[in-house]
Amino acid sequence: MKRHHLGLAAALVALLALAWLWPEGDEPPAGAPTATEPTASEAPATPGEDAGEAGTTAPGGEATGGTEQSASASATPEATTGAPSSAPPSPPAAAAYDGPLGTRNHTGTDAIALTFDDGPSPEWTPKVLEMLRERGIKATFCVIGAYAEAYPEIVADIVREGHTLCNHSWFHEFDLGTRGDAEIRANLQRTNDAISKAAPGATVAYFRHPGGQWTDRAIGVAADMGMESLHWAVDPSDWDNATTEAQIRDRVMDRTEPGGIVLLHDGASNQQDMCGALTTILDEFERRGYTYVAL
Repeated sequence: MKRHHLGLAAALVALLALAWLWPEGDEPPAGAPTATEPTASEAPATPGEDAGEAGTTAPGGEATGGTEQSASASATPEATTGAPSSAPPSPPAAAAYDGPLGTRNHTGTDAIALTFDDGPSPEWTPKVLEMLRERGIKATFCVIGAYAEAYPEIVADIVREGHTLCNHSWFHEFDLGTRGDAEIRANLQRTNDAISKAAPGATVAYFRHPGGQWTDRAIGVAADMGMESLHWAVDPSDWDNATTEAQIRDRVMDRTEPGGIVLLHDGASNQQDMCGALTTILDEFERRGYTYVAL
């Protein structure tokens, strides 16, 4: 019996020694993450899971609650970097038009705009006003300052009948935009002053450079003075004595589309052919269902 007890004791000692010598770490504890499995704080939200519920680690190692961070990010989207905005940025103002140097060359709607340059003319501007009045059409008159000073009563008539005025320089100086800022400004201001004297309180919201010879300098000075630079989409060359009435008519009717700005002249050198063509042009535009806008 004593020998039996000694055998059991020796066996127990051997088992204890074996357990002490067995290598650790062969099997991880139940439920512990493996070396390749992300921990809860590192795991991305699965599709459909609220990412705000998962905690994140802030730069520097400070833990932050996911819900609070998500709310903060939604409140201040500009603080988020690397993510594209859901709405595209607004284009620069100049990109709204594709006239020379970004000048305005369409109305922005389906309505078309008739514009008349180089007046006022004591012979032809009243005839144009009468034709427009008969059809209830409003237009834009780009007036020369020296002529506005010479014929103020016609400028007053233009405004009284609801048309829009545009500054077309003092005396149609083609090279105006190549001059210095101060000289350009003085020229345009002198023209605006003549218009204001003829029609007190009239707004001059537009500038059209003589010959369409735009420069960034002229556009910039006009903008500083509160005037938008106005170009055109259709030029039938009615200012040229060699252009016939039929050519003016056909060019305007063939090239004008909804939203177009049409360049015509109530003062220059070929008004008789222009006025002859205008009646047929307005008849055709009425047939097409065009509407008009005084810019």
